[in-house]
Amino acid sequence: MGKRGRACVVVLGDLGRSPRMQYHALSLARQASLEVDIVAYGGSEPHSAVLENESIHIHAMMQWPKQPRNLPKILYPLMLLLKPIIQFIMLLWFLCFKVPSPDVFIVQNPPSVPTLVAVKWASSLRKSAFIVDWHNFGYTLLALSLGRSSRFVSLYRWIEKHYGQMADGSLCVTRAMQHELAQNWGIKATVLYDQPPEFFRPTSLEEKHKLFCRLNRSLYHPLAPKVVGDVQNETLFTTQVGTDIFLKPNRPALVVSSTSWTPDEDFGILLEAAVMYDRRVAALLDEKDSSDEGVLWKEISNGRQYLYPRLLFIITGKGPEKEKYEEKIKRLNLKRVAFRTMWLPAEDYPLLLGSADLGVCLHTSSSGLDLPMKVVDMFGCGLPVCAVSFSCIEELVKVEKNGLLFSSSSELADELLLLFKGFPDDCESLNSLRNGTMEMGSSARWATEWEEHAKPLILEVSQNHP
Repeated sequence: MGKRGRACVVVLGDLGRSPRMQYHALSLARQASLEVDIVAYGGSEPHSAVLENESIHIHAMMQWPKQPRNLPKILYPLMLLLKPIIQFIMLLWFLCFKVPSPDVFIVQNPPSVPTLVAVKWASSLRKSAFIVDWHNFGYTLLALSLGRSSRFVSLYRWIEKHYGQMADGSLCVTRAMQHELAQNWGIKATVLYDQPPEFFRPTSLEEKHKLFCRLNRSLYHPLAPKVVGDVQNETLFTTQVGTDIFLKPNRPALVVSSTSWTPDEDFGILLEAAVMYDRRVAALLDEKDSSDEGVLWKEISNGRQYLYPRLLFIITGKGPEKEKYEEKIKRLNLKRVAFRTMWLPAEDYPLLLGSADLGVCLHTSSSGLDLPMKVVDMFGCGLPVCAVSFSCIEELVKVEKNGLLFSSSSELADELLLLFKGFPDDCESLNSLRNGTMEMGSSARWATEWEEHAKPLILEVSQNHP
């Protein structure tokens, strides 16, 4: 792959929250035997496989500081203008001077500006090939806040398209996006579907117990009996007797949703569905509402089982709207549903997915052309999914085989009632989806997909680049 045998992966974002680019780096190092430089922001810790690989070198740029809340409004436009200029200069400095000259730059898009411009300039200066990995369109994300008719959005789209066309090669995440790029952007792209790497897999019972022990204090309700949460051989979901570990028959159903807490994910749908589930179960079981929030946990601890289980939602992720929704959750006053928000280490996140009973995805896609990677991860762990329906989601979610789709909170509530009736032993619909997920996801892995689709493109553009 050229004389230098080197690639540079560029992410104008938090590397720990950019799993696809981490997987690119791992594949370039393992499967293409290259030295790999990653230029990205720090923040969340990337996966240990990235940190421990001796052929991968991380170059962390300084994060743009958060905008002070007391900043005068007259300075907002100045800050909006300064941010991309400073990012552009810093990124150009890293790409042109801080990292060794690579055979190829692989850049994540979006964000498009200033990333595409800086990488194109650096690739020309260093006589390197330039590949864009299209995750979505930056202008559609910007339009969420400014509107599609904004002149700034139009300018942003022009820059994104112009510099995208100057790339030596392109990858994209769906066939729908491939078609859009070909028809309306004049860009020929190779589809590289997101697939889970090898560390996303079903979780063993022993791993589940150890994970729940680590998370015990975060999962238990403050009003639950203290003795249950403090002993190491018992968690909300599991019990250890000697060397034997058992799943509790009266455990709550564990539902996981990963979110970036951004406007393209309407978290309100999940909250409304939770309220509907709570009220409908109360009516179906003829239960009286109690003002005591600890009732849910005390009844579970006392061994009571229900035709419709209590639900525990664990919401993982970081993002700008997290605090707003946490406040909303506090005001819901639910008795049969509970929420926990947390950020997990990269090694624990796959274990959580493999320990859950259902995944929920609220990603709607600003362009309607990208697929949620969180669903790919869930499938890799054998976890069936309920996902918001949008134009190309059926490229990933096969209805009644590995998941269900919904368009409203009422539909999601109906699906929760359908899937969890008779939990944990007599929920045929949920078990059917889980079996389908295991069958469909067993052979689909990132390394295979990358070897077949990305590696040939990267080799071709690197070898043919002057």
